[in-house]
Amino acid sequence: MTHSTLSRRGLLLSGGTALAALALAGCDNGKVLPASFNGVDISGATYAQDFRLTDPDGRERTLADFKGKAVMMFFGFTQCPDVCPTALVRAAEIRRLLGTDGERLQVIFVTVDPERDTPVVLKAYTEAFDPSFIGLYGDAQKTSDTAKEFKVFYKKVPTGSSYTMDHSAFSYVFDPRGKIRLVLRHEQSAQECADDLRKILQA
Repeated sequence: MTHSTLSRRGLLLSGGTALAALALAGCDNGKVLPASFNGVDISGATYAQDFRLTDPDGRERTLADFKGKAVMMFFGFTQCPDVCPTALVRAAEIRRLLGTDGERLQVIFVTVDPERDTPVVLKAYTEAFDPSFIGLYGDAQKTSDTAKEFKVFYKKVPTGSSYTMDHSAFSYVFDPRGKIRLVLRHEQSAQECADDLRKILQA
């Protein structure tokens, strides 16, 4: 799967090229902000500002609902064979590594496959990793609009009589004020991510 794809315009970015592109996207007045994180600092970015999606209990959620907490947001689908469960296992470990600060981290999983990821399926999936994790969904149009706002790539790929989903594999981090701050790369360790999030929470 092309999980490292970062743009729906067919621009394939990986490794250093992807990090450079995301870092530049977070420039402030044309200057790249000082790198003090293991992840990519995109403070000041003009995209990934907010979302309006539904949780499994039918409540509409926006970023404002989580003010006072850091938010780590990942896009995926429940039938993902490797990348999504790996990311969510890491997220659970990050909360553990943060100790008491872990209570101030909200993990959000946004499905790019609302056709199959019904509210019941989505809730069972996220809670299997951590009861505090929240799954969010929208209809096809809202999913597309949200992905564009967050520069997330996803694509349905036929597999015999069914299909799978190719999608981006990074996580976004918002600070407790609701400001976008970081992109965490899929290959970062839980400890590296926890170190970044501790800085965000203590700032």
